[in-house]
This record gives sequence, structure tokens and C-alpha cells, in this order.
Amino acid sequence: MIAYRITVSGVVQGVGFRPFVYNLATRMALKGWVLNHSSGVTIEIEGAAEEAAQFIVALREEAPPLAHITTLTVQPIAPNGYDGFEIRHSEQQAGQYLLLSPDVATCPDCLRELFDPRDRRYRYPFINCTNCGPRFTIIDDIPYDRPNTTMRDFPLCDACRAEYEDPTNRRFHAQPNACPACGPHVWLEEYERIGALARRRMAKGELRMTPDEPQITSHEAALQRAKDLLLDGKIVAIKGLGGFHLACDATNADAVQILRKRKHRPHKPFAIMVARLDDARAIGEVTPEAAAVLTSPQAPIVLLDRRSQLVAEAVAPGHHTLGVMLPSTPLHHILLRDVGRPLVMTSGNLSEEPIAMDNAEALRRLMPLADAFLLHNRDIHARYDDSVVQIVNHEPRITHYETGTRPPAASLQFLRRARGYAPFPIQLPFVLPQLLAVGPLLKNTFTLTRDANAFVSQHIGDMENLETLEHYEAALATYQRLFRITPEIVVCDLHPDYMTTRFAEQYAREHGLPAPQRVQHHRAHIAACLADNGYSRAGAPVIGVALDGTGYGDDGAIWGGEWFIGTYAGLERIAHLEYLPLPGGDAATRNPWRIAVAYLHTLLGPASFPPGLFCPADALIVRQQVTHGLNTPPTSSMGRLFDAVSALLNVCQVATYEAQAAIELEQIASTGRQADNSFYPFDIDNVGGVQVVRLAALFDALLGDIERSVPVPDIALRFHVTVAQMIVAVCSRIRAATGLTTVALSGGVFQNRLLLRLSLPLLNAGGFDVLLHRCVPCNDGGVSLGQAVYQNHMGG
Repeated sequence: MIAYRITVSGVVQGVGFRPFVYNLATRMALKGWVLNHSSGVTIEIEGAAEEAAQFIVALREEAPPLAHITTLTVQPIAPNGYDGFEIRHSEQQAGQYLLLSPDVATCPDCLRELFDPRDRRYRYPFINCTNCGPRFTIIDDIPYDRPNTTMRDFPLCDACRAEYEDPTNRRFHAQPNACPACGPHVWLEEYERIGALARRRMAKGELRMTPDEPQITSHEAALQRAKDLLLDGKIVAIKGLGGFHLACDATNADAVQILRKRKHRPHKPFAIMVARLDDARAIGEVTPEAAAVLTSPQAPIVLLDRRSQLVAEAVAPGHHTLGVMLPSTPLHHILLRDVGRPLVMTSGNLSEEPIAMDNAEALRRLMPLADAFLLHNRDIHARYDDSVVQIVNHEPRITHYETGTRPPAASLQFLRRARGYAPFPIQLPFVLPQLLAVGPLLKNTFTLTRDANAFVSQHIGDMENLETLEHYEAALATYQRLFRITPEIVVCDLHPDYMTTRFAEQYAREHGLPAPQRVQHHRAHIAACLADNGYSRAGAPVIGVALDGTGYGDDGAIWGGEWFIGTYAGLERIAHLEYLPLPGGDAATRNPWRIAVAYLHTLLGPASFPPGLFCPADALIVRQQVTHGLNTPPTSSMGRLFDAVSALLNVCQVATYEAQAAIELEQIASTGRQADNSFYPFDIDNVGGVQVVRLAALFDALLGDIERSVPVPDIALRFHVTVAQMIVAVCSRIRAATGLTTVALSGGVFQNRLLLRLSLPLLNAGGFDVLLHRCVPCNDGGVSLGQAVYQNHMGG
């Protein structure tokens, strides 16, 4: 007889790992025990040597689909003479932590039961098992046991308890396990429309509304009424996994426009939800890669090329893409099948506010937006938006990784990382101290580190109001508690006035820590891309290309079109777009026409203005502002270059959401035609050893195309080709001077699928090896990761 103690860490709680171990040991006639504790799972086995060896191999090879083993240690011990194999009670261990599973979309087994009239959970909106259901959004503390979740308020009935205690049942120790007899329930409330004064009073807590009709407490009646309301063009707030959605009929243009008006979101595209994969194929181009992501346990929003007009144009005005997702909860599955149409499914909030989470909060904040509320009584502990991804095919060729192996193809690009993915950590190829990187101002996430794990938070949002700050603080407290992290170092952006910078300073003071260490925004972008690819600290320097809208530079200017060389230990700015005036500073991003006027006036003079494009009086004011240098900070931003061209082509002169001008320029460029690969000219000057990209020739040639009445889509496409050529040209100059051949691409501009499709072949053909983001967004959602890893290496 031989005996071992086995310790397993990773995502091994809440994913059916203990019943898997129990059944595996039973199958192999091994005796002993398994238990959860605060840092993972411990197993003791004893029995025949051959079976014990097979057991250890099978732990990795046959682990449950949602498990993710990061370490597995085996220690020989003396046999204890156990009579059988058992699952022991969980143990709390002070200071220990474990990786926790994100929420998981409804699995195929539960889905079959959900729509089986013979099953006792038929059409029960909270069906789940060890392979699916809520996880992180319901956890209060570890170990992951029912008393440490928001399911503690729902004692199990006899039938559910029998499943819960049966190691051969897939609901064995499924903490959210429930049924109609003992679990959460849904109900529906309807309210009359209210005016502006009432909305203000409700926001202050001075007014409470009562339903028009009595609450519909039967879940079947509630679902039927919600269906009727949606088909009647009404807006329904629906409580999901991490918060509320606002839903309406995506085929009803009037309903969509009403939602836009109430949500104060006139142009930004909405996401839609469909019942089945075939429904997604009816409205969008679903590649095999997209199908795999849509039907994955994470069930994110996936950007698809539109293929029919079934969905109202108002869902994504002017866009040839649609954000599509499949249901992630049984409640959504039931509702989508009942309605039989695609539904807009957008975050339950006013624009720029956090998603509503609690029932009372939703009734207060969403009353002006929704006609009815589909509520339930399973509390949400962590606020989570839906994740958003797009498919980008890229096969990396380099092997500068700690393991010496290539990563898999980066086919998935995150635009927003939240439900289904966070809080799973980014695995680093080095160990970091416990630190807090507070992240950027926009598209904020924070990062907490411990050992070789970087816990990048879910998408928080734009840190520009009190509600988002409160969400940030609550999420940070949750991560610190669950992962047992006490930061020793605080890291923030270089910008002195960001809300995140002030938070970092206050946090450091209140916790007796040194003043925050500061990392320049675009260096953080490149460091994040390196960490996202598992790039070794001993790896060769890279060329880092950081293209985005804004970031505070070393010289106080607004950067955003930057080329660097270096690694985590330091990145030297070696090239950038030339500085041009930004009239009104960041406020100009809401009026791209002002940027176009300022750029033309600076580069080509007043005679260059196309007649009739801009109001002469308004343009004169901007030109005078530029001439006298009144609130016109210099910028090297690539994002602002896209804004200027978009306005110049009359694609978008006034923006109502971030990056609208650039996004709409990409959309129209995707329909353009080009007989050859010609591009607009640009110049590169060497100024004190720094390459500066000059743009006058580009604008002069672009104006020539406008004067010749070249179709706008063709001009937009040629501009995209020009930017791709610009990226390669600057990288080629840097390679000639340094010999570097690895290029890391980061920044929100690289969300542009057209630009990536143009740039990657050129870089590959030019002999460059390219790193793209893999697990965090290339936009500012990945900046906190870069702050963490870059500052650590700068500090030591």
C-alpha cells in the first residue's frame, strides 16, 4: 500500500472538483479524503501504487471542465488505514487564498432540464449545477460554501439536499442549488411613467413610487407579462447575474428609440440577445470561432458582421456590426424563447453610471427608464457587466516567453472584460509583491497582485462620478477580502488630477503606505501587452506601439501616438506623431469638427478649408483660439487624428460617446474600395534622435481627394491603409537603428478591426513578430495590469 497527500490550487472550488475527486477515488478503489480550504483543495489517498499513480495523472487530465489547476503537489505519507473515501468539511485558513470561478452560463444539461416538462425544475429561472450558474457574484467569503454566499437565505428542501449530499449527483455541493420549492423566485412590478421633477425627487430619496398593479408573484405569470410587455414595445428591467439589463424588442424601431431617449444614449450601439445560435446566424455572420465563443461557458457579447435587416437599424445606427450574445441565465433563456424575437439587452443604467444591482437601487435609479421590473430575491454581491469581445485571427511566431513556447493564436480580443472572465487572474511569468494598481480614468479596472497572480478587476467604467467611485471602492474591498491581499505598494497614472490619482493618494495615506508610484499611461499600455503574453522579464527589448485617444505625457502634453523601445524595466519614447493643438483640451473630443479645424489651420493654413464643410464663424473662433494659444494643449494622439479625418469627411462632426468619430470612420471605411494599396503621403523627421511623424502631406492629399469627389468610403479606407503603413514605416526605422524585431501593439486604436487586418500582414511581411493583447483589453481596461508590472520592475 502507498499513500499520498496532494495539494491542488487554482480554480478548484465551485466547479465540482470535490465530487470529481470522490468519484475518481472510488472508481480506482482508493481510500482517504478530500476537503476545501482557504487556499484550494487537499486530498489524501492510499491504496495500490498503480491506481494511486493513475489517480494523480487523472486529476489533471480528467478535471471538471470549469476547473483550472495552477499547482498540484504530491507528498508521500504514511498510510492511515482509512475505511473508505469521504468528503470532509471545509477548513478556514488564516491568510490563505484561492482562485475563484467567474459566473458560468447555463450548461447543456441544465438547459435540457429547464425545458423538459417532466423535470421538477421545468422553466425554473434559477436552475444550476456544479457546471454552471452564479459564482463570484454571490460569494461573500471563502471557502466557497453555501453559508458564505447569498444563497444562505434559502434552506435546501429534502429533494435538493439529497442531490447536494450525493457525490454521484452533478449537483453535489452545488452551492446555488435550488428548486421552485426552496429557492429564489421572480416577480414583476409595473409603474406609470414619471416626469422630470419626480425623477429628481426619486434620485434624492424623497419620493417612492408604488406599482400601478399588484405585484405578479407567480413566476410563470411574471414571465408571461414580461413577454407581453416586450412584444407591446415596452421596456423591461431584468435582474440578471451581476446586475440589471434594460430590454426591449430589437425589431421594433420605436421601442429602441424610446430606450435611447430615456437612457440618454442617442447613437452608441446596443447589444442584443437571441435565444439560440441559429438565431444569431440569422442576423450576423457567425464564423466557427465566433460560434465557439457565443456558446462558451462565458457567453460574452460578440461583435458580428450584420447580415440581415431583421434587427432595427436604430440598434446600431450606421454600423455594419452587431453585438450579439446568447442567454447566460435560465431566466433569460426562458424569456428569449417565449418572446421569439431578438431583444436589446443593454446595461441597466443611465449612460456613464454603474449598472444597477439591488432591487431597491434598480427601482430608484431605473424608474425613469423602464415600464416594468422583472425582479428576483437572490441577492447579488458583486456588480458585473457583460463582457464584450471580437474575433481577430493572429498567429504569434515568437518564443520570448518564460516557458519558451508559443502562445495559442490570439483569436479573441477583449473590448470589455467582466462577467464570465473576471476575477480569473492573469498568470504572470514572475512573482510580484502585493500591490494595488488603481488604473486609468476611463474604462477603468484596478489590478491587485499576489505571488504570480494579477487579479484584474471587472470593468468598472469611467471614473467621473460618485456612483462609479462607490462601485470601485466596493469591488476593491471584495477583491482584497476574497484574495486576502493587503497592498504594500500603490501605483497610479502620471496625471495629477485624475480621480484615480486622488484615490491612490488617499488610499496610501489612510493605510500608512508610501506615496503612490506613478506610471505614464502609454508605457502602462505596452507593459500590459507584454504581461498579457507571458513575456519574460529576461526577454529582449521590444518596439512598443501605443495608439489611443489620450494620456498624460512626461512633458505635460496629451500623448496618444507613441512608439517606445524597452521592456518592463523601462520604455524609452523613440517616436511619436507631431504635436498639434487640441482646442478646448479633452472637451474637443465631443466636437471633432473643432479638431479638424485646428489641424488644418496649423498644418495647411486658412486657405485649405473645404467650402461649406464648417460654419465660417465657428471655424474662425477656433482658428483664433489656435493662433493665440488659448486652451490648446499640444497632442500627439492618433485617436484625435482619426477624429479630425472623420469630421473632415463629414462622417461625424459631433460625438455623443467616446471614440464615436473614429468608430464610424472605421465602419464607413469597411465599405470602401481601393484598386491598389496606395496610401496618403507622410513624412518622418529625426528630431534629436526621436522620430516625428509629420502630417501636412497627408491632409493635403486627403483634401485633394475630397475636391475630386472621391467617394467618402474610399477616402476613409485609404486613410486606414495610410495609418497601417505609418505603423510599419516607423517600426522599420526603429529596427534599422536598434535591431529590434518584436512589436507589441496596445491602445484603444487597435480595437479597430480594419486597421488590424491591414497592419498585421504588413508587419509580418516586414519581418516583425507581433504581440497583441490576449486576456485583457488593448483599450484602457488593460492599463491597470501594465501599471502593476511596469512599476514593479522600475522599483527593483
